[in-house]
Amino acid sequence: MTTPRPTHRRGRLAAAAGCLAAAALAVTIAVPAAAAGSTLQAAAGETNRYFGTAIAANKLSDGTYTNIANREFNMITAENEMKMDATEPNRGQFSYSNGDRIVNWARQNGKQVRGHALAWHSQQPGWMQNLSGTDLRNAMLNHVTQVASYYKGKIYAWDVVNEAYADGSSGGRRDSNLQRTGNDWIEAAFRAARAADPGAKLCYNDYNTDNWSHAKTQGVYNMVRDFKSRGVPIDCVGFQAHFNSGNPVPSNYDVTLRNFAALGVDVQITELDIEGSGSSQAQQYQGVVQACLSVARCTGITVWGVRDSDSWRASGTPLLFDGSGNKKAAYTSVLNQLNAGGTTNPNPNPTTPTPTDPNPTPTPTNPGGSTPSCTATYSEGQKWNDRFNGTVTIRANTNISSWQSTVTVRSPQKIIATWNGSPTWDSSGNVMTMRPSGSGALSAGQTTSFGFTVQHGGNWTWPSITCSAS
Repeated sequence: MTTPRPTHRRGRLAAAAGCLAAAALAVTIAVPAAAAGSTLQAAAGETNRYFGTAIAANKLSDGTYTNIANREFNMITAENEMKMDATEPNRGQFSYSNGDRIVNWARQNGKQVRGHALAWHSQQPGWMQNLSGTDLRNAMLNHVTQVASYYKGKIYAWDVVNEAYADGSSGGRRDSNLQRTGNDWIEAAFRAARAADPGAKLCYNDYNTDNWSHAKTQGVYNMVRDFKSRGVPIDCVGFQAHFNSGNPVPSNYDVTLRNFAALGVDVQITELDIEGSGSSQAQQYQGVVQACLSVARCTGITVWGVRDSDSWRASGTPLLFDGSGNKKAAYTSVLNQLNAGGTTNPNPNPTTPTPTDPNPTPTPTNPGGSTPSCTATYSEGQKWNDRFNGTVTIRANTNISSWQSTVTVRSPQKIIATWNGSPTWDSSGNVMTMRPSGSGALSAGQTTSFGFTVQHGGNWTWPSITCSAS
């Protein structure tokens, strides 16, 4: 019997500014050519990372599908078979048969499993959708406990809570039946998951949290920081990474991963797919991989499906293999970038969770008079036929008394207007140095921004941005 294709999360990708300039990300440790891997899992393994995919139980009889999955990937996520509606279709009656098919296939083939997902406002069984208040809270916690206990010892990491933050400018929680049980519901779910399976890494997972400057990203970041400061058991943050032309990979993606990792959690790219084709798609994939490789605690990447035809957004051809199972240009770019190397993940044994420090030592804002520094990130603004706007956000990494940012455009581009700063140009007119109009003093973590308009002359390439502080 053919299982209908799940709708998953169609139509929810909000437009995010920016396109990742792959060349802008630095990699620090090159893998020797002799160690180059010929498959995705082998190449990722050279820096102690995994490379995974989502699997559907009803595809396990497809030989082409399973051959690719077995050859290329070493971390497996059940696409839908371990979610709430699949595992507890009736209250107190649990069904693990399809989840077990995926877990057993993975383990029999020497692979690990990411559990997805224990608590989520969507894909709840009908009986749960009709609950509220204390009754719903208790039912959710029982579900987390029962499912995590059942799979204890078989799961590398659980997406304990999925998609709890709202899109838009609020940076706050999504209004859902689970949220209405009390703002501590996420914390309660994590504590229940830790009690049920102390050996699994516990992750928070969400989408549209890729751009560091976005309110939703900041909302999740603040939650994770709060959890770490209070000893709530959280080990990792998952970035779904569903991209398309309206929501491209942001230029500050590596900054986002690095800032979350600095809180003391692993970061994982959990549901990667990028709509498109050819060199443009390949470049976007390369940039995502390079961003992960530049952050030591980015422990792995999972693509959301094996072939384009298996994807929940199949019409956008978003995966590394076409519908016939052939490797695409995006596959080659990913493999080459993995083999180019990066910072090495310091935890080569992903079955051993990184301990949660209940009393983390806070990072001093300006330790010992450390060298003043800042970070500049670029976001694309409004576009017209002949020009586009850009915004640069300056973030102080330490306490600083002033800053300056250099913006370099590429001929025939010209900057024709600016705001929120005092600009000067070099003799070519292609390099603008922006300084604050008034005081440039910022405390560690504080931000400010300026903007400009570029007359592009047919060249839509984004400017290069730097920042220096005093």
